[in-house]
Amino acid sequence: MTRTKKKSLFRRLSFFLLFLLLGFVAFQFVYPDVSALKKVNPKKTAMMEYREAEWKREGKKYRVDQRWVSLRAVSPYLVKAVLIGEDDKFWKHEGFDYEAMQKAIEKDLKAQKFKLGGSTISQQLAKNLYLSPSKNPIRKIREAIITWRMEKTLSKKRILELYLNVAEWGDRGIFGIESAARHYYGKPASALGPEEAVRLAAVLPNPRKFSPLGDQRYVVNRSNLIYKIMVRRGIVVPEYEEVEEDKGEPAGPPEQQQSPPPIEGLKPSE
Repeated sequence: MTRTKKKSLFRRLSFFLLFLLLGFVAFQFVYPDVSALKKVNPKKTAMMEYREAEWKREGKKYRVDQRWVSLRAVSPYLVKAVLIGEDDKFWKHEGFDYEAMQKAIEKDLKAQKFKLGGSTISQQLAKNLYLSPSKNPIRKIREAIITWRMEKTLSKKRILELYLNVAEWGDRGIFGIESAARHYYGKPASALGPEEAVRLAAVLPNPRKFSPLGDQRYVVNRSNLIYKIMVRRGIVVPEYEEVEEDKGEPAGPPEQQQSPPPIEGLKPSE
């Protein structure tokens, strides 16, 4: 084959690959249909299906345990704790926290690994709903496009509601805050207190490795940090009895203690 023919073949192959890449990217802007999420709760996510296949390969007889609840049926303490722990700029950004991404990239470069952390709640939701846990560049591109589409299509409250209902919360098929609250604390998500909330939020980075129960150092340290931030922001106040003991005064009735504040962006009547 002559040099001219080789160049021609290479040029054709390059155009073909470019055409495939553009077609792939364009396809991500129409599929999946994220607009359906406005009113429809997905019955099963890609992450759930991935875990089921994993359990089957390993011979484990686990089942997905997940129960849907509305955002207003989730303790405000839990919502605040999750936002602080996972995405403190959730209400302000449009799906991407560029400052966190920059720090993650710098960390990856130092470690000479491609992880690209710093994912927002919207990005995590896109991955949980439609993608695999792999960290390859193609998956990250798809995640970014789906995240952008969800942010343009869904309200922030709906994104948060979906996330809390599909997030993985344990190593034996626990998905969603309602199932997690009942599994770990024997109560509905609406009844979670601040200490329980920060514990559940603390394990989200790796819910299969960490448990909200017990005394794992990572969970204790992370939950304490989230709790302190909640106190500093006035979301949680010290126990009434502790405050009165510090003053040397008798404790008053429990009903005088502060109630959890409403969720930002969510009206009490909703």
